[in-house]
Amino acid sequence: MRLFMAFDVSEEAENELKRQQAALKKTDPGLGFTREFHLTLKFLGEVDEKLVGELKSRLSRIKFDAFTANLSDAGVFPSEDYIRAAWIGLEPKEKINALQQQIEGSLEGMFQKEERFHPHLTLARVKFIKDKKALIGGLKRMDVKKVNFRVDSFKLIKSTLAPGGPVYEVLEEFKAK
Repeated sequence: MRLFMAFDVSEEAENELKRQQAALKKTDPGLGFTREFHLTLKFLGEVDEKLVGELKSRLSRIKFDAFTANLSDAGVFPSEDYIRAAWIGLEPKEKINALQQQIEGSLEGMFQKEERFHPHLTLARVKFIKDKKALIGGLKRMDVKKVNFRVDSFKLIKSTLAPGGPVYEVLEEFKAK
């Protein structure tokens, strides 16, 4: 099964992300726009079902305080020369990174450590760009409303790839302590 850990955003943040997607559609309607928004803290990929119990046990020991996050700047991965995704960043990076590092530490020896982590919400995936300058210009002109939302849990999520896009199933939710 294909698994990852993530936290959700509020409805207000989701509405702001959809507003930004609508603006991006004007620059390049061919982008593959995200339908659901969450911050992926760690993507595990294919995991043997026999490991799920141990995975849940390790994640349940993570202790973190709830915090307020907010939407921040727009950007692209991996670079403006070769764009594969357009995103909106999240802050405070220190608190989000601390939670991500706890997850990494709890899974040590089970899964490979992620080398680079950047808190972001994917707006669109890029397979082909009609006009790269227009897309970059649109991202730079974005006036992202700094919507605040509470992060008081993260989830272990199963992702099933389907023709209409991934289907998500929450296997377990881990609350702040």
